[in-house]
Amino acid sequence: MNKGFPMVPLAEVLTQYQDYIQEPEAKIYPKLSVKLYGKGVMLDAAVDGSTLKMRQHQIAKSGQVILSEIWGKKGAIGLVPPEGEGALCTSHFFLFDVHRESVEPKYLQAIFTANLLEDQLNTEAKGTTGYAAVRPKHLLAARIPLPSLEEQRRIVARIEELAGKIEEARGLRREAVEEVKKVVVTARAKIFEEELKGKVTSLNNVAILERGKFSHRPRNDPRFFGGDHPWIQIAEIESSGKHIQKWTQTLNDEGLNISRKFPKGTLLISIAATIGAVGILDFDCCIPDSIVAVTPKQGTTSEYLYHYFGYVRSHLETIAPQSAQKNINLEILSPLPFPALEISEQRRVAIYLDSLQSKIDSLEQLQAETSAELNALLPSIRDKAFKGEL
Repeated sequence: MNKGFPMVPLAEVLTQYQDYIQEPEAKIYPKLSVKLYGKGVMLDAAVDGSTLKMRQHQIAKSGQVILSEIWGKKGAIGLVPPEGEGALCTSHFFLFDVHRESVEPKYLQAIFTANLLEDQLNTEAKGTTGYAAVRPKHLLAARIPLPSLEEQRRIVARIEELAGKIEEARGLRREAVEEVKKVVVTARAKIFEEELKGKVTSLNNVAILERGKFSHRPRNDPRFFGGDHPWIQIAEIESSGKHIQKWTQTLNDEGLNISRKFPKGTLLISIAATIGAVGILDFDCCIPDSIVAVTPKQGTTSEYLYHYFGYVRSHLETIAPQSAQKNINLEILSPLPFPALEISEQRRVAIYLDSLQSKIDSLEQLQAETSAELNALLPSIRDKAFKGEL
C-alpha cells in the first residue's frame, strides 16, 4: 500500500514539446532507439536528413522524455541520454520537457525502468482506433506516485545503492564459477602432460578420423532440409556438454546424399570457426565438413578421447605450435601424441574427470538459480520504493 505518496498525472511534471521541423537539413543526424519494457533509450544508426521521405520531425534534447507512439504500450519510454542531443525523431515519437522543479529526472527514469506505466498506457492504447497507438494525452494522463523532491532523491540513491550491491553479488558469483571451471582444465593438463611422458602413440593409431561431408553452398539451401535425418553444426556441439543429445535441423534424403551419417557414440570435434568443440553423439547424425568424426579403435574409449580432446583444445599451441594457430584439420589431428593407457586406466581417468565436471555443473546450476533470484530483487526493490516502503 502506498504510504501517503500522492498519485499525480504526468501532466503535472511533463509538458509536450511541439517544436517541429518540416524538412531536415542535408546532414547526418543521430537517431534514437527506445527499448521495450523500460530498458532505456540508446543511439541507433545515424541518418542523413536529405534521404527522409517523412516530412515532420523533431530534434531531441538531452534529458527530455521520449515516447514511442507504436510501442509505448509496451514500455517504450525513457529519458533522452546526453549522446542523444540533436537526434532526429520522426512523428512516430513524442517528446516532453521535464519540470525539474517538481520531479527528479532519475526518479522519473526509475518509474520508466520499472515499467510502471505499461498497464495504464496499454489500456488507453486499446481504446484507440487503428494499431493501438499511445498518444501524448495518454502519457500525460497516466498517474505516478510523487513524493517530495527530497524523498525522490533519497529513493533514487537507495535504489542505486542496492542495485550496485546486486551487481557486485552477480560479479562474485560469476568469478567463483569461472575459477571452479579452471579446475577441470588444470586436472586434465596435469593428467595428460604426465601420461605423455610415458608410453605414447599417435592419435590415428587409436582412432579413425573422418571429416564430415556437406560441401554444398549455400549450406542453408532449403531443398536439402526437412526430412528424417538429424543434422548438427558446431554451435550444437559447443552448447551440448559431454553428450550431444539434441538437434534442431534435419536433412531429407537428397540432403543425406550430399552428407554422411555417423552412428551414436561417435565423438565429434570442430575444426573451423570455433576450434576444438567436442562431444559424443547420443543419436545417429549427419555432420558438415567443418566437423571431424572420431571413432575409437579397440582398446580406446570415447570417454577418454573426449577428455583428451578437452586437453588438446586448452593446450593446442603446445601440442602443435606452428600449424594450429588458425585452424586444425586431419593432417594436424592424426599425428597428435596420444598417451597409450590400458583401457582400465582410461576409464579411471574419465570417471575422475567426469566427477569434477559434475561438481562444476552443479555449481553452475546453483549460480543460475541464485542469478534468477538476484534478477527478481531489483523489481521488488523498485516496487517497495514507489509504495514508500524502502
